[in-house]
Amino acid sequence: MLFDTHMHLNAKQYKEDRDEVIKRAFNEEVTHMTIVGFDDETIPLAIEIAEAHENIYAAVGWHPVDAIHFNKEKLEWLEELTKHPKVVALGEMGLDYHWDTSSKDIQKEVFKAQINLAKKVKLPIIIHNRESSEDVKKILIEEHAEEVGGIMHCYSSPIEDVKDYIEMNFYISLAGPVTFKNAPEVREIAKIIPLDRLLIETDSPYLTPHPYRGKRNEPAYLRYIAEEISKVRGISLEKLAEITTKNAKKVFNI
Repeated sequence: MLFDTHMHLNAKQYKEDRDEVIKRAFNEEVTHMTIVGFDDETIPLAIEIAEAHENIYAAVGWHPVDAIHFNKEKLEWLEELTKHPKVVALGEMGLDYHWDTSSKDIQKEVFKAQINLAKKVKLPIIIHNRESSEDVKKILIEEHAEEVGGIMHCYSSPIEDVKDYIEMNFYISLAGPVTFKNAPEVREIAKIIPLDRLLIETDSPYLTPHPYRGKRNEPAYLRYIAEEISKVRGISLEKLAEITTKNAKKVFNI
């Protein structure tokens, strides 16, 4: 029983075969999933898909790449959506310095606004960090994000920060890169995460794990990520599945 804690079945890449993708996931014992919505188009669809499936949930937030389009009305919209019974987290939110569509200052303000909304509605947060580790950590500390905690999605911060994030009430989630032959540092991170703070995700349709790297990702491939981590940790796949599913249900209050 596996829990894909972060994926995007609401992406256009699944428009033609979304039902088949969900069926394949269930057939591969990916029994629970959280769909992440992060803009005007993907948020409503995330909730719509979650409503149609018993063990699929939704997270709603605003992606830093599109921070330039965020405003007070969208913050109020997110707050209203958090009342939905299938919405289990706020996010993904954070900083992304790889793309330059939104300035760093605007990204920071939108990030802070969402953290404070999470504290108001008492939901965990899902953090996006791309080439912005120092500022992400600084803002989480300054805004007292430990009050709600959450998930460091597809963890890409330095290995030495793992302990700090756990002390800040965060779970560490690993995705396809843990299976990449050219990413040994991710496997080193997988070794040190306390098992009671470990989560797994596909981030579908992105970051496809080996042996399907280069093709469209999907939740059914979560097994490859789980298998690699179980090897690194020296525990059975069944035990890893049990632990990470329990952790996911705890952070999402399911």
